[in-house]
Amino acid sequence: MIKLLKDEEKRTVLFLGISFISVVISFLNVGDLPFDVAWLAILLCGIPIIKGAVVGLVTEFDIKADVLVSIALIAAVIIGEIFAAGEVAFIMAIGAYLEERTVAKARAGIEKLVHLTPTTARVARNGEEVIVSAEQVKVGDILRVLAGETIAVDGIIINGQTSVNQAVMTGESLPVDKSEGDEVYSGTVNQYGTFEMKATKVGEDSSLQRMIRLVQSADAGKAKIVGIADRWATWIVVIALLSAGATWLMTGEIIRAVTILVVFCPCALVLATPTAIMAGIGNATKFGILIREGDALERLAAVKRIAFDKTGTLTYGKPDVAAVESFAPSLTVAELLSLTASAELRSEHPLGKSIVAHYKLASNPSLLEPSDFQMLAGRGVSALVDGRRILAGNAELLSDNSILLPPTIVDKADTYRNDGCTIIFVSVDGEPSGFIVLSDTLRPDAVNVVRKIEKLGVKNVLLTGDNHHAASHMAKIAGIQDIHTDCLPENKLAIIEEYQSRGDLVCMVGDGVNDAPALKKAHVGIAMGGIGSDIAVEAADIALVGDDIKSIPHLLALAKRTMNTIKFNMAISMALNFVAIILAMAGVLGPVVGALVHNAGSVVVIINSSLLLHWKENKQ
Repeated sequence: MIKLLKDEEKRTVLFLGISFISVVISFLNVGDLPFDVAWLAILLCGIPIIKGAVVGLVTEFDIKADVLVSIALIAAVIIGEIFAAGEVAFIMAIGAYLEERTVAKARAGIEKLVHLTPTTARVARNGEEVIVSAEQVKVGDILRVLAGETIAVDGIIINGQTSVNQAVMTGESLPVDKSEGDEVYSGTVNQYGTFEMKATKVGEDSSLQRMIRLVQSADAGKAKIVGIADRWATWIVVIALLSAGATWLMTGEIIRAVTILVVFCPCALVLATPTAIMAGIGNATKFGILIREGDALERLAAVKRIAFDKTGTLTYGKPDVAAVESFAPSLTVAELLSLTASAELRSEHPLGKSIVAHYKLASNPSLLEPSDFQMLAGRGVSALVDGRRILAGNAELLSDNSILLPPTIVDKADTYRNDGCTIIFVSVDGEPSGFIVLSDTLRPDAVNVVRKIEKLGVKNVLLTGDNHHAASHMAKIAGIQDIHTDCLPENKLAIIEEYQSRGDLVCMVGDGVNDAPALKKAHVGIAMGGIGSDIAVEAADIALVGDDIKSIPHLLALAKRTMNTIKFNMAISMALNFVAIILAMAGVLGPVVGALVHNAGSVVVIINSSLLLHWKENKQ
């Protein structure tokens, strides 16, 4: 029993159970008892309410709902309405418990992150494998991860292949295949194979710890509309006391005054916003969205435009081979790609790595080993592949080697350049043989996301530092009409400022350090939380954990739904109070029935808010 009483939640449930039984016995007048058993409900549920009200008044002069409830309780006891006092205390305690349960359920998804923090890691040190605390892992350590183990820190796989369950970070249920060179993140689970990895981010810098910090900063109490409800609650307390006093003076019936105090309690009004906000935050978590501040949902519901950064947001932010063009009669497209990929095999340049990765993904992963390899800064690479001299790089590289590009190749390359692509020219044994086209890749969901956002009545904007050709090409594919290119961070800031000065509140979506000022300036900032820079994430109000922009339309619809829920909650609570007060003044409602009617509003508000936890836009 002592252990049960120490557990706060179990103690609350026990007290509620005892109070419920005592209220029922009192109502049915069961047994010939020397006292009204409803006193148990007053002691177990009412005393904590009165204590909280007194502490709030004395220490902060904080006039809230519990002040009015306490006055109603004391007044009911004074006039001998013990059952009514017990019932009010019990139902108020039930309301508080339901609110706590709603909030706890809403945050359960995000709080799992804290409990999933790995505690140990297998590290290779001095030629031996040792198990150390996760906090002791250092950048550069080599870790070995077995099947079924949770990955302790962020890193890159250096040996082995596996599949990783990244649900904790991205919300995706299917495991993701990983091999050498791929990144893995702390808190994710190694599903099948054993692999070795090199630690790149440890301790507080790891992905999981960063997400935990975001979770801990989520606070529904920051919502501006909560402040409005609190101010209303304060005025309601004053009005209730005046109404009760006036009714007592006019009718001479103190029981009517007590009933007014009971039904005037603004409990449902105070519960209206925090329960809806926290349920909205909980819903967003299931879609890989972390909301850092409760008022972000309120602000998001009012935005008129969503401004996207291009690279890393609408696109993947890394070049991929878009086309291969061969102009040599003796070389097929596949042969030109194979020779170029072999020449680039030892290249450290991102474009060269992209060509090699594309070749390995698209065809036979084995490549010929290049010899006499040279990396030519600002030009490209030169290498011997199967006895043939390969030059791969920009036009200047070929010009430096007295290789003239014919107009047919130049004209064809220009058509790709006009779409914002990068061209790698290739010569074989001194002859211009063709080129490889590289381009940033639009995310597959981008077109659908833009279309859904438009359907929600929000306009799309592209703000990017890229040149006009590259940005226009991607914007045209995505379906965005409003484009601003060649933007420096201050330009993005000025554009957002201009929109917002016209009354078009802007939501900015970005991923890089250069987006941080715009994310901060916008009415709402959304950062790509997985690959996004730490600075961008810290500047934003909301983070997309899995870098999945397809969740943005759901987030917009959820924000609007949450605000509609809050408005409904406020309307129903005020309407119920108004009707109950009129009936109490007329003497139709007594303290007992008044308490039931009034607190029914609190229950309706909490249940209505909890529906947001499982709400999906496509179900509506």
